[in-house]
Amino acid sequence: QQEINNLMQRKSAVDEENARLKNEFHNLYWKFKDKSQELKDTEECAKKEEQNRLVIKNLEEEKKGLNICCTHLLSDLEKLRKQEAHWKKQKSGTDARIEVRSGVDSWIDEKKIKYLHSICSNWSSQVDVKREELFQKDCDV
Repeated sequence: QQEINNLMQRKSAVDEENARLKNEFHNLYWKFKDKSQELKDTEECAKKEEQNRLVIKNLEEEKKGLNICCTHLLSDLEKLRKQEAHWKKQKSGTDARIEVRSGVDSWIDEKKIKYLHSICSNWSSQVDVKREELFQKDCDV
């Protein structure tokens, strides 16, 4: 009877130890699961950070290219502004010559204009005749 009682106490102690170990295993299992998820999250975060670094690197390279392009465009703009200023000077000079020319033209009388017009008409007729002759020669050839 004593031996049975001892065995029963040992069994009870073993059952308690077993329950305690199961509980500890359960707690360790959940800690492992939490740590696994934490590791997975950390790896995902590291992967995203690496992707972000690559994106930032690409954007910085693109920015450098765009800065170079902007520099060229600003240089071109400056050249165009200088060219515009030059053209404005030329235009004002041309406008002044046109005004002088129109003043001179008003001095020419109508007879001279008619005479010049008739000469132009004459030449135009001669050009038409020569064109026709040339066309005929082309056809003959």
